[in-house]
Amino acid sequence: MLRVVERIALILNEAGIPRMPARVLAYMLADDADRYSAAALADGLRVSPAAISGAVRHLTATRMVVKEREPGRRAEFYRVCEGDVCGMIVAARIPVLKQWESVVESAAVELGANGGGHRLAEATEFIAFLRGETEGTLERWAEHRRDPG
Repeated sequence: MLRVVERIALILNEAGIPRMPARVLAYMLADDADRYSAAALADGLRVSPAAISGAVRHLTATRMVVKEREPGRRAEFYRVCEGDVCGMIVAARIPVLKQWESVVESAAVELGANGGGHRLAEATEFIAFLRGETEGTLERWAEHRRDPG
């Protein structure tokens, strides 16, 4: 199973999720349990509890993982958020695309229409296109999930 986890984690990492949070999320997606203690995650991934602590902090902050505690128990448990994890990962990239688009566009304006400015203007156009297509794809995916027929 760890081979599968590492393959998934590599893709998640390439999509912008830091390495250890990507490994934890991949493990939680691939494993059969519904929720995990930090100790179970550390054992399953063969890493230190400190590595898990930072990873689940990132995953809860980005709302990919939810932290829970049972009444009367000190231990915290983590579970993957209900819903569309892959869609959430892609949607989280949209603000990055917007920022990239804004920075590249202002650089293109500053440099003018020649050389680098022209290339940056083309890059801006592509990034805007990619952002729009990504937003549209997420909307169509949400519609598909509501009515798969």
